[in-house]
Amino acid sequence: MKQFQFNFTGLSKLVSEIRRIKLWCKSCISGTVFFQIYSEKVDRDIINQITALISTEMPDALYMGCSTNGNILMGEHANSDISIICTIYEYPTTNVELHQYKLSEKSEIETAREIIDIIEKTPWVKAVMMNVTIRDMSLVPFCQELSNIRDGIEIFGGGAFSNDMNNDYTIVFSSDGDISDHGVVFALIGGEDYHVTTTYLTGWKPLGREFHITRAEGFKLYEIDGEPAYKKYNRYLDIPNDENFFMNALEFPIFYEHNGINLLRVPSSIDDDGVMTMTADIEENVKAHIAFGDPEIIIQSIKEGADELAGFAPEKISVYSCASRHVFWGADEISGESRLFQSVAPTSGFYTSGEFLRTDENVNLHNATMVIAAEREGEITEDNLMRVELEDNKLSEKASMIKRMAHFIQAATEELEISAKTDALTGLLNRGEIQKKINIEWNNCAKKDIVEGAFCRICSLIMMDIDNFKQVNDKYGHQEGDRVLQGLSDMLTSVTDELFKGGMIGRWGGEEFMVLLPGAGIKKAEKIAEVYRNAFGAIEFLEAGHQTISLGVTEMNGGESSDTACMRVDAALYEAKRTGKNKTVVKKAENRPDED
Repeated sequence: MKQFQFNFTGLSKLVSEIRRIKLWCKSCISGTVFFQIYSEKVDRDIINQITALISTEMPDALYMGCSTNGNILMGEHANSDISIICTIYEYPTTNVELHQYKLSEKSEIETAREIIDIIEKTPWVKAVMMNVTIRDMSLVPFCQELSNIRDGIEIFGGGAFSNDMNNDYTIVFSSDGDISDHGVVFALIGGEDYHVTTTYLTGWKPLGREFHITRAEGFKLYEIDGEPAYKKYNRYLDIPNDENFFMNALEFPIFYEHNGINLLRVPSSIDDDGVMTMTADIEENVKAHIAFGDPEIIIQSIKEGADELAGFAPEKISVYSCASRHVFWGADEISGESRLFQSVAPTSGFYTSGEFLRTDENVNLHNATMVIAAEREGEITEDNLMRVELEDNKLSEKASMIKRMAHFIQAATEELEISAKTDALTGLLNRGEIQKKINIEWNNCAKKDIVEGAFCRICSLIMMDIDNFKQVNDKYGHQEGDRVLQGLSDMLTSVTDELFKGGMIGRWGGEEFMVLLPGAGIKKAEKIAEVYRNAFGAIEFLEAGHQTISLGVTEMNGGESSDTACMRVDAALYEAKRTGKNKTVVKKAENRPDED
């Protein structure tokens, strides 16, 4: 495999470059000649002139291309509007076919099925490379259908864009069709001696609190946490809805999990009702975060990705990198992402409106991501293996500042989340959080009972109350009362860690505490309750001396509500208090067999 990469600087210079390629082909063994043409400007006239010249000089050559938000040439951000990459496949067994289609939401399923039918009849195919116009179009059905392409075929590519991010007009073209502003070009590549592998890199991390995507359809995001999407998004980022919204939002995509991998979605515009249009489809009813680019993680992931690809010994690397990364780094530093791959193999590509990649048989459309495809002809030998050395990538002051600010926000968010779930005095779960854990466990019990038979899942509750606690506060003061509460919580934590890993402890209110023991039968819970009672009674407080607790124990039953179980354990505790205190009372659920 041989590559020629160059910027377009005029038709006369292009003639010279093509004739140099022809001369190489005559002097060496060569097969298919394949041009990729990437243009930042949507200039139909100049693109037609370039493609006509290629067809005249090399009638058998294939070409495909699209409009872009910037180009990558020899691993560097190209300094020209148009970049041309010519790949010459040297093995006679390597084949390339191009197929171009008009693409719309009405035709996307039919288009995907047609290319699948072609691939089914073409056993040599190992890779499907795509250039697609995707702006303002839902491509979920298209990607889902392409996932039916037979196993073992790599699928990758990029969405066409333009140098003006606010311009939705983009194009694709090829030697199989004319320039199209609603189209897709497939390059089918393969053969006995052709090898390909793919990967993807992000480096974007979730930032701040978790959100719930409560309403979304296609690329329209209507609600986050039940509020208009833009209202929630703007509250945290203060990005105004003006002509610069897309540029500002590129650096802060929505982050969520889909098909077992992390996806990023970038908001592109806002309507008057606060509905956010995303650059790709976004899933409804998922947990999500706002994300940010972590410079150190980006650089480290690129190093690891390049090291991994070096072991494949590629002869060509194609990079499809999201325009949001272009904005994040800026023109002066963006080459730091792609330069390292050039030390592995000739690297080229473009900055996209979205990145396509098949992962675990699913074709997904990414944003804010680098999709990388590595190609090779022939087997790996000692001569074509290499080791990648990462040059020092100094982070810009901007990137370092972003990282520090994001770290501060994340740490503050985690502290707030912990605070919202815990009791300030004892550090145990608060009433709302332990109740939530009880409801979750009850739901597990109920599901188990339905699926596997009655009473197959066991879980117990222990509720306790400090005896005569009001007298402690009245006689010794609230500071000593707080020490007694903290002493009880410390004892509960220590004993539970020792006797029952997985037990959950919460402060129910005042001097009442609740312990949830998933998987524990009522007899086990009673034994643990007695350990609690004796251990607390052995503590001697500074002024209050020895104190006691009363306890109630019950088990949960999937055939009743969690509230019923809580009421029953409360009744058991009340009986312990009423009949003398400093004791444990057990109340079983009706029709529940004995469990150890």
